[in-house]
Amino acid sequence: MFGEMTVRLPRFLCTACHHTETGVGWPPRCRSTPELDQLQAHLSALMTYRVATAVLQHLLPIDAGRSPETFRRRTLLIGQQLAPSFSNQPAAPGSAAAITVSVDSTFIRSREKDERHLEVRVGNVEPAGGARQVFAAVAKSDTDISALLRQKLDVAGRAAATVVTAFTDGCPGLRTVLVNAGIPTPPILDWFHLAMRFQHATQAASGLLADNARRVQAKAAIVEEVERLRWRIWNGKAKNARRSIDRIRKVMHVYKRERSPNTNSAPSRRLWHALHNIDKYLRGQSSWLVNYARRHRAGLRVGTSITEGTANFLVNRRMNKSQQMRWSRRGADLLLQVRCAVFNGTFGSGFGQLFQPYANQNERSAKAA
Repeated sequence: MFGEMTVRLPRFLCTACHHTETGVGWPPRCRSTPELDQLQAHLSALMTYRVATAVLQHLLPIDAGRSPETFRRRTLLIGQQLAPSFSNQPAAPGSAAAITVSVDSTFIRSREKDERHLEVRVGNVEPAGGARQVFAAVAKSDTDISALLRQKLDVAGRAAATVVTAFTDGCPGLRTVLVNAGIPTPPILDWFHLAMRFQHATQAASGLLADNARRVQAKAAIVEEVERLRWRIWNGKAKNARRSIDRIRKVMHVYKRERSPNTNSAPSRRLWHALHNIDKYLRGQSSWLVNYARRHRAGLRVGTSITEGTANFLVNRRMNKSQQMRWSRRGADLLLQVRCAVFNGTFGSGFGQLFQPYANQNERSAKAA
């Protein structure tokens, strides 16, 4: 690590081209060892290519692989090799009693023509009492997200008697992914996404002006109805949610002439915008709502906020929009496969062995005999 030394290397047999090469005069196609390729890909999965190059040069001063483009090329090559290995991962012994699946989507900047952003679909597979597995793929890429989810379910120990519970944010595309992966049970609308919308309405209601008696009375009624609206959805009474919105509408007239330096930022306008979003969201997702209070009392999961964290550490931290990164569809998808393998613990030291020790003709004849 802190110097150079010369060693005598045996000849190696390249399994790709079946040519014998010496360790010193390797051609460009065989110049780096699989262990070095894996280390470069591992670092590139955790940090940018340029930073990964600088880190490796600081810890392992070697002549090869000084270009960030080399790191990128080798990382994407390993991502390509990871794709066929999805189906080769062993299934979990026995069968899991219950598996929780959560899927969500996020977006990254695109460098593709006529596309500003790329949709990235991420998810978690959590067997009861087992280790969590993450998966991700860029939409419309070569990676089939449904096949990837099926493979993760098999690794988690899915059997005929396994109860699979799925959570989504209500996106039709994500529900299609679940159906194609062999999960016929309708997914549950994630409470986390509902709670965020109710939080916006609650904050807007608490910020309403109370500068006269009429507005004090109206604000108290609005705050109470917003809380009642949340309670109704929590207890599976979505059909009565419209009553709360209608009651709020009847007292909103006292804020009709509310003045603000910016009309769009008036508290009453923010409240009505938040309520409109809730009403529109509930109308489109009413078929996927459940009695969240009953599930919570039974010790069952009602939301998967962990999926939002998965999208942050798996996609956003590496493909950060604030750094003005732009990605091709293929490059982003292959890098995600490497990142998932790293975080799932399947990116082992024995991955991708391209070379085997070369034996002379007499030794190979003896082994064959």
